Amino acid sequence: MAGDPRRWQIGLVGYGEVGRILAEDLRQQDIKVFAYDIKLGGEQGAPLKDHAARFGVALAESHAELTAKSDFIVSAVTASQAVPVARACAAAINQGSWFLDFNSASPGAKQRAAALIDGAAGRYVEGAVMTSVPPYRIKVPLLLGGPGARELEPLLNAIGFAAKVASDKLGVSSAVKMCRSIMIKGLEAMVIESFTTARAYGVEDAVLASLAETFPGIDWEKQGAYVFQRVIEHGRRRAEEVREVAETVREAGLTPWSAQGTAERQAWVADLADEGLFGVRGTKEFARSAEADRILAKINRAK
Repeated sequence: MAGDPRRWQIGLVGYGEVGRILAEDLRQQDIKVFAYDIKLGGEQGAPLKDHAARFGVALAESHAELTAKSDFIVSAVTASQAVPVARACAAAINQGSWFLDFNSASPGAKQRAAALIDGAAGRYVEGAVMTSVPPYRIKVPLLLGGPGARELEPLLNAIGFAAKVASDKLGVSSAVKMCRSIMIKGLEAMVIESFTTARAYGVEDAVLASLAETFPGIDWEKQGAYVFQRVIEHGRRRAEEVREVAETVREAGLTPWSAQGTAERQAWVADLADEGLFGVRGTKEFARSAEADRILAKINRAK
């Protein structure tokens, strides 16, 4: 493997929002990037192929092809696929190649993925993405964990990442991420539920005023609109992540009542989005107006 990370061949497993952002920022540095996504073979593959052509990203036809060509692999898929992707990549990984697990999976899932990669002579490092990627892009705060984390940290930062080591022990950085998500994703679910219910009873202004008094400094109307849009656009992925959060809570010996409810609410909004309630995905109008009114109208029609 090349020692200089700027000379690496980097493989991205998952070419969704996160994968495409990483690809763009890496290609700006003239770093060679490969990508593979299971959507490439279906109806959703066209925009991914267009993006790859525009930014000079080489597309692979399988996990194995991408893995065999890569010095450094980033797995950025849905939470439920973290271990299956590690298994698929382990079958073809080159000895000593780095595998950075970007996924929002439980500590137990990260440990199972690490066993697969390390068992195939790769070098697994877990990564916990600590906030939304788009505002920060490649410099999103990233906590690393595992025996190879300290060696990988300066290499990642040399190519634009903002990584720091949380622990040499696997599972610690993921636990930080998962515990944070109990709060952040739970708050999103509560905003959806509270603001929609308040709209139904005509008390939205009073609720917003009370929240502003209790939590000064937060523009709750603006924050609420942002939450609705992000959950509508990414609720499916968030629901999968929070199911991993629930598993993390179970691994600690607690019953994940809050996490389970959060996952259900996020998935419920995602189902409505899939039905087209909020407009057509990919258009400027999608998820941009009167979301609570649309939800209430659907509920009232169903009565």
